[in-house]
Amino acid sequence: MTELRGFYTLWLREIKRFLRDRTRVVSSFAQPILWLVIFGAGFGMHFSIPGIDYQQFLFPGIVGQTLLFTSLFMGISVIWDREFGFMKEILVAPVSRFSIFLGKMFGDSTDALIQGLIVFGLGALLGISIDPMGFLMSLPIMMLITFGLVSVGLIIASFMGSLESFGAIQTFINLPLFFLSGALFPINGPLAQGVPGWMQTASVFNPLTYGVDALRSVLLGGTYVPIQPLWVNIAVICAFDVIMITIGTWAFTRMK
Repeated sequence: MTELRGFYTLWLREIKRFLRDRTRVVSSFAQPILWLVIFGAGFGMHFSIPGIDYQQFLFPGIVGQTLLFTSLFMGISVIWDREFGFMKEILVAPVSRFSIFLGKMFGDSTDALIQGLIVFGLGALLGISIDPMGFLMSLPIMMLITFGLVSVGLIIASFMGSLESFGAIQTFINLPLFFLSGALFPINGPLAQGVPGWMQTASVFNPLTYGVDALRSVLLGGTYVPIQPLWVNIAVICAFDVIMITIGTWAFTRMK
């Protein structure tokens, strides 16, 4: 019961802290609009995908990008909690490090999911066709994507001593994962044309590649030819989640 209460308290705290930060909530509208409107319109003029409108193709990639950037950024909460002494208090509480890690991870994942839902709302306002069934199917996929990525952010933060160091490492990881995921253009599969071999190889080892491909599979339906079957994408994402949660729990056990 103590473990469950500790998990719930940390989960609720992360959500309340996110919702009370109005600046971050409002700013979450700006970046997806820039990508969907400016980049989508400009790049779409020079890039075509048979049978699919480019903005429609781009939309799941921007959802994945939002989940990636938000999830990794959430790791900064560990540094803030350490700075203000809150982390020391919860580490000495009669709750296991596993429950502490899961509480923060689920809370931050819920925050990232909320921002992903904001992108869906913006997409609807911009006239992007969203199938209701595809939207419902995308929700558990989005949550699975955030589990692993939030864990990466928490792992990085647990080893960092300052906000500046965390920001530098976060950017170093964010951009390669995003650009090598196929979020902006096909890197692997039947739609990829003229993509260098090294990019195709790197994308295979990128967990976000499988998340974006899974989102496109459910949101675009039969008009999109996926790189991998949906079950393979979900299996890879789940394996990534388990590995990252295991490492994250270990990282939290070494914190003092």
